[in-house]
Amino acid sequence: MLSHIERSCPYSARRPCTGLSHAQEFAMPSPHTRTRRPRCRALSLLLLAAMPLAQAQGTYGLKYAGVNLSGAEVNSSQQPGVLDIDYHYPAADEYTYFAGKYMNTVRLPILWERLQPKPGGQLDPAQLALIREAVANAKAAKMYLIVDVHNYAKYYGHTIGSTNVPIRTFNDLWRRLAIAFKSDKAVIFGLMNEPHDIEPQAWATAAQASIDTIRKTGATNLILVPGALWTGAHSWYSTVAGQSNAVAMASIHDPLNRYAIEAHQYLDADSSGTSGACVSATVGVERLRSFTQWLRLNGKRGFLGEFGTGKTVTCNLALKGMLGYMESNSDVWMGWAYWAAGTWWNRGYPFNVQPDAQGRDKPQMSILSQQAHRITD
Repeated sequence: MLSHIERSCPYSARRPCTGLSHAQEFAMPSPHTRTRRPRCRALSLLLLAAMPLAQAQGTYGLKYAGVNLSGAEVNSSQQPGVLDIDYHYPAADEYTYFAGKYMNTVRLPILWERLQPKPGGQLDPAQLALIREAVANAKAAKMYLIVDVHNYAKYYGHTIGSTNVPIRTFNDLWRRLAIAFKSDKAVIFGLMNEPHDIEPQAWATAAQASIDTIRKTGATNLILVPGALWTGAHSWYSTVAGQSNAVAMASIHDPLNRYAIEAHQYLDADSSGTSGACVSATVGVERLRSFTQWLRLNGKRGFLGEFGTGKTVTCNLALKGMLGYMESNSDVWMGWAYWAAGTWWNRGYPFNVQPDAQGRDKPQMSILSQQAHRITD
């Protein structure tokens, strides 16, 4: 989700250029104001032979159901910032709560500049320790942890692939992270959150280089690979400079076939995730449909790394339909992580599923929990 102030949006197929960060639009408070899934046999064999490799290997089916625990990525202008004043890592009981709701995955947004203050330099020991603690908390709750580099394909404001941030700088980050966590299969690598202001083919080139770098370390962790243009499912075929994610991302490959294409999808009028409204009860299904067809056509798996809805009846129906659609298409969908939870969101944030001060669930949680139970039980 949006955490940085966006100064320009030349490639935005997802949201209008407001000049405001998502946190500003929804007034995430400072820590000082906390409110915090015989013939028939012959036909079956023929169908199996026609399946993409990922399916034929028996790896299809929804496996991951979870939530984004936001906080470590916030206040990006405060670098490195002060822990629990400028940014916050989730506590152990937050993992326990969501595990109790049958979720088995946490997506943890982090900030590249805090983790690696100098391009090509070592990972900051304190930040790495915090990520290791997050991994330990997730594992104690029997959950997977997605390390999500929440930087929008930028580093200190410069786009990956530019003179200031060549692709090798991005590769270096992932080489170091892969070495740090390659022995831990509970850790999933989220290459980058919502790349934008970068053309799809340029982004695909950078993403492929990092996949190759990770595998050269010997790491076998699952890798989540987003597209450009904010990686919107609804805009997968949209073009900029004559390029689309549908074409650029089709060439992504992994020698271990241990990856998924990560998409995000919101249900407000412009798919921006800046409103809690949902345009219809069927909008979730409608906006996932073309991306789902693309996954199947290209023999790929998908992961819905962000989606969120408000608390209305229409939104509840749209949320239930969206989750059900992924289950019905589990030959190509691998999992999902709802946006968002975290103790620093204010009570008015429409997507917030953090329990209230009295421990009461948010309305969306009953739907999320029921669907997660179907996946993880």
